[in-house]
Amino acid sequence: MSSKWRRFEVLLPLQRNDGSDVPESVLGEAVFEILDHFHGVSFENLNVVGHWLHEGAVYRDNLARLVVDLRDTMKNRKWMRQFKARWKVRLGQLELWMVSYRIEVE
Repeated sequence: MSSKWRRFEVLLPLQRNDGSDVPESVLGEAVFEILDHFHGVSFENLNVVGHWLHEGAVYRDNLARLVVDLRDTMKNRKWMRQFKARWKVRLGQLELWMVSYRIEVE
């Protein structure tokens, strides 16, 4: 494969800020939104535990990881930034962590 690829990883909370569980069906909607648009996605529900500090308080999050490998284009990057913004609001989060990095697909 000669084109450039980028991996996006999005950490999705398993609980809302009030402590209630995010229904599996809601997390499934996030997965299927990417599947419908890009035709491939991976979802790791391994309970990634995140710790972060905000205004002097330490928070602990239980998270799942959504992973998608895409051709590295501005159009795909823009779509993923919009996905993050939508889901940040939908899940009522102060922040939704998304990283991306170049990959080589062999």
